[in-house]
Amino acid sequence: MKNLATLILSVLLINCQNNTKQEKENSIDIHTTADSLTLFGENVISTPLYQRDLAISPQGNELIYTLGDYKQNKRCLVVINRENDNWKQAEILNFSGKHQDIEPFYTNNGNRLYFASNRPIYNDKSRDDYNIWYSDRINDSWSDPIALDSIINSRNDEFFPSLSNNGNLYFTATRDNGIGKEDIFISEFIDGEFQSPKPLPTEINTLSFEFNAYINPEENLIIFSSFGRSDGYGGGDLYISRKDKSGKWTKSKNLGELINSDKLDYCPFVDWKSRNLYFTSERKTLNNKKIENVGELIEFSNSPLNGFGNIYKIGFDKLE
Repeated sequence: MKNLATLILSVLLINCQNNTKQEKENSIDIHTTADSLTLFGENVISTPLYQRDLAISPQGNELIYTLGDYKQNKRCLVVINRENDNWKQAEILNFSGKHQDIEPFYTNNGNRLYFASNRPIYNDKSRDDYNIWYSDRINDSWSDPIALDSIINSRNDEFFPSLSNNGNLYFTATRDNGIGKEDIFISEFIDGEFQSPKPLPTEINTLSFEFNAYINPEENLIIFSSFGRSDGYGGGDLYISRKDKSGKWTKSKNLGELINSDKLDYCPFVDWKSRNLYFTSERKTLNNKKIENVGELIEFSNSPLNGFGNIYKIGFDKLE
């Protein structure tokens, strides 16, 4: 009987592991173009904790995102690698975990990672503002992060780096030469150096808040968030703009209720291989049902749709 019980337990354990593995594979699907708005990596990536800022490597074998606690007092960059057609366990990047590290973006064919962090900068331990850093892939690890020059990083916050193929850097900041309360800036990359940042024109930036802009590799399409516009749905919406034939940005357009909710929608990223738009949203389950007992409250609190950030995806062509 003892041997039989051991055999049954082993079979159940194997089945459980196989189910968990299959659940992960089904949840982390970066190849299928989503026909509708889909919660990405449910219960694997999108969990009751706070997730945001997805980046997928050009090879499609690695993804990095920001994982925070419920109140985002701690935020780390987390990596999941794919080996032999299987996604491995999520791990905190080797340089992350001590400071607030957020908003990853791959360049150099996936061998350089830009991100924002409040780690002390320029040997000044008193600094805790957010700045833009980068780390290079060395073998199977990432190098110690290096801060961009002070022409980019000021004593105010710099957020959400996004780079085009020619190296031009787009980021979020509040500066004296800005247009609104928070703006999207561009720093051109010329002769191997970033130039003095300039705010994008009024087709993008307004007197309100514009932030967290994704620029496509060809630098003729931008998706970003804005809060405070008259056509907004709530806590911050995603907008899109394209360059016209003359190279000027067209007036930005709200992506509409298919994408935007009455909560914060932000942190866009497009994977052009699958043609999926990924973004972060704080939307939650629409449920006015009375909570009958503590168990129901705990169940809601421990579900992904509890009002903290999750990552969603939808086919880019659905935006047209």
